[in-house]
Amino acid sequence: MSYSVIIPARYGSSRLPGKPLADIAGKPMIQHVYEQACKSRADNVIIATDDERIRGAAVRFGAEVVMTRSDHPTGTDRLQEVVARQGFGPEDIVVNVQGDEPLIPPAVIDQVADNLANNPEASVATLSHRINSADDLFNPAVVKVVADTRGMARYFSRAVIPWDRDRFADGVTDEIADSPLYQRHIGIYAYRVDLLNAFVDWGVSPLEALEKLEQLRVLWHGRAIHVAEAAELPPAGIDTSADLERVRRFIVERDLSVSA
Repeated sequence: MSYSVIIPARYGSSRLPGKPLADIAGKPMIQHVYEQACKSRADNVIIATDDERIRGAAVRFGAEVVMTRSDHPTGTDRLQEVVARQGFGPEDIVVNVQGDEPLIPPAVIDQVADNLANNPEASVATLSHRINSADDLFNPAVVKVVADTRGMARYFSRAVIPWDRDRFADGVTDEIADSPLYQRHIGIYAYRVDLLNAFVDWGVSPLEALEKLEQLRVLWHGRAIHVAEAAELPPAGIDTSADLERVRRFIVERDLSVSA
């Protein structure tokens, strides 16, 4: 099965400016992401950026780079510009790997691409993992997803879904039942190119505007999103300086354990 990886990388970040070029164990963050993606079965890995500093760094470590416009409202729009400029076909599969996930497991990249290829009725594939704590379940920053028996997403929300009517009505909210129904969405996507082409023309949907969840635009327009539990839980990405320090420590400790 053939597919490509595209890594959108922006220099600007309100919480961590210049994030893709942050040094981690002697390499810029974007290089770690690129090297992890290259360990997958992807036929090619492309870095998409609008910043010459990121382009220069990527060229130095040997990556293929596509320069994009700077006015894209979402990373998905940036992906669509790349596939259009590169001449991808409508049925080609592209995996969006975020540029701030230097520890992304290659197996997860392959899994989401395979799931889309194996479910021709779906236009998008993504992943999830089981929620085991009440804190996560009731945290609006943790996006929840409910899927049907075919693994197709029915809804994504920052609210608690599904709602345990009897348990929560009795005020039991400090623990949750051990149930596979509570799933946290993991933000890695595989797309068919025809979906990307349609997505950029649809505009923001009402549900998307309310929840601030881009994937709801796809469901609003009746296109299917396949969801499966991740074979391997990806470590959290980097949003803050504290996250950056955590990943730096992890990589140094891992390298020391390997060398020992």
